[in-house]
Amino acid sequence: MLKDLFRKKRKYATIPSTQAKKEVPEGIMEKCPQCGTIIISKELEKNLKICKSCQYHFRMSAPERVESLIDQGTFIKFNTELQTEDPLEFPDYLQKIAGDRKKTGLNEAIVTGEGRLGGYPLILGVMDARFRMGSMGSVVGEMIARAAKQALEKKYPFVLFSASGGARMQEGVFSLMQMAKTSTVLERLNQERILFISVLTHPTTGGVSASFSSLGDINLAEPGALIGFAGRRVIEQTVRQKLPDDFQTAEFLLKHGQLDQVVPRHELRDRLLQLLEFHAYRGNED
Repeated sequence: MLKDLFRKKRKYATIPSTQAKKEVPEGIMEKCPQCGTIIISKELEKNLKICKSCQYHFRMSAPERVESLIDQGTFIKFNTELQTEDPLEFPDYLQKIAGDRKKTGLNEAIVTGEGRLGGYPLILGVMDARFRMGSMGSVVGEMIARAAKQALEKKYPFVLFSASGGARMQEGVFSLMQMAKTSTVLERLNQERILFISVLTHPTTGGVSASFSSLGDINLAEPGALIGFAGRRVIEQTVRQKLPDDFQTAEFLLKHGQLDQVVPRHELRDRLLQLLEFHAYRGNED
């Protein structure tokens, strides 16, 4: 007992063993990049990945987005058989694609399919920035074009969520060709008066912002989303002027007439439902 009273205190803090570190699960907490608040990951997911302190919108994966919008059990994926190739024999490209497939569980940087939102049928496309930063390669462009053709055939509205760094450099001109391809098929929707709603999320840049994401009959965006073609530094060097602090944000684009609305994520499903109801798309009744 006396030994316990006069026990020498350790002069230095002990470092947890490697085994002890492994026993602490990863991914328990998230730090908000805007306000620095520490958030429990499960609570963040329940709140649709929005910071409760400052309303910062974290990125959502394609499966999370589909789950938050589409009526349960109604979503059917299509075009999952398409495989990315390496037309330019770019070093390690296919290995990186395989790594992203394993990491995300997705075949490519977009998920497309058919489902119902509040009972209304629609064709949905959701890009995922976890896969090659959502870059648009040949397969991404083809999946968007095929989804638009499904909307054309079934007379369903087409809702497309963008999240992309732009054209995929590893495919060169083959990637740039997707800008024309997707724009052409969307023009066919316009001619047939089929509703196309484009939702721009963080980030939507490069060739994606310069093509299909800006061609919606209605263009929506999430708060704070980065939207633009070239980077701020490139533009400032070109025009030789200092750009506004909020340049290339969703709010800036709304102010200058390039968006119809900026919609917080909590309100997005209801807003899409209102638009579907307004345009009276009921589809084929079962």
